[in-house]
Amino acid sequence: MTKPVGKLIVIGGAVNKGSFAETDYDQNIEKNLNFFERGILRKIINESKNKENSIIEVVTTASQIPQIVGTEYKKAFEFLGAKNVNILDIHNREEANSDAMVARANAADVVMFTGGDQLRLTSILGGTRFHDTILLKYQEQDFIYSGTSAGAAAASENMIYQGSSSEALLKGEIKTTQGLGLIDNVIIDTHFVQRGRIGRLFQAVVNNPRTLGIGLGEDTGLFIHNDVMTAVGSGLVILVDGRFIKDTNLTNINLGEPISIDNLTVHVMSMNDHYDLITKTLTIENSQFNPIPQDK
Repeated sequence: MTKPVGKLIVIGGAVNKGSFAETDYDQNIEKNLNFFERGILRKIINESKNKENSIIEVVTTASQIPQIVGTEYKKAFEFLGAKNVNILDIHNREEANSDAMVARANAADVVMFTGGDQLRLTSILGGTRFHDTILLKYQEQDFIYSGTSAGAAAASENMIYQGSSSEALLKGEIKTTQGLGLIDNVIIDTHFVQRGRIGRLFQAVVNNPRTLGIGLGEDTGLFIHNDVMTAVGSGLVILVDGRFIKDTNLTNINLGEPISIDNLTVHVMSMNDHYDLITKTLTIENSQFNPIPQDK
């Protein structure tokens, strides 16, 4: 498969974009701008084809409160200088197959999928003309797919759509299905650190060790381009690599029984660290083992 021309930005949820519903927003502008100045929405604009003039479509299909969610993101992008931000709420498959929605997808430089229920994304958009258009643009054009929470979880070929955090390492507790298919051989979980979802990712990976598990903390994301993932935002990204698993009891236990795993590899990324999806290697940006430059 050829390397995609487009860029992927996936976010762990609860993006600290500042709430524009706050009456004292301007009075607390310094605090509220802390995220903007080094954050993920700014990264989306900077990486987009036409920067502040890029056409951004905020897709709210996953949300049960699309107008509220869409308006917040529209205001946040516009506060950062974006001039062409639209809200795109596709309610059903008929709309997703319409000429109007395909035209908007074709015109967009960025699609930003909000949080909510990732199963709504795949069941409403999967296999439609809108979905096909986004996949083609991502493969062939300077185009950004960005998703937060549900929008991030749905980006991969396979996605987690159900499973409790507390019982995640009991066989059968994790439910997966096909995602939107922008990236292969990974599975993404969101709200990861705050909701204690490490066990969900362990089970997803032991089920198929070829798959790289990606756990995105809140207000944290990955910028993926040219087979390299770069951490952005304020929190942590957890990577779970199952290629070196030595042993497990997975096929010898009943549903609901605890899973044992020997030799699972875990990496932790923070802002500006890089992970190469081809060589499977992590580069820590601020490594304590990097040579210290000598004064001349």
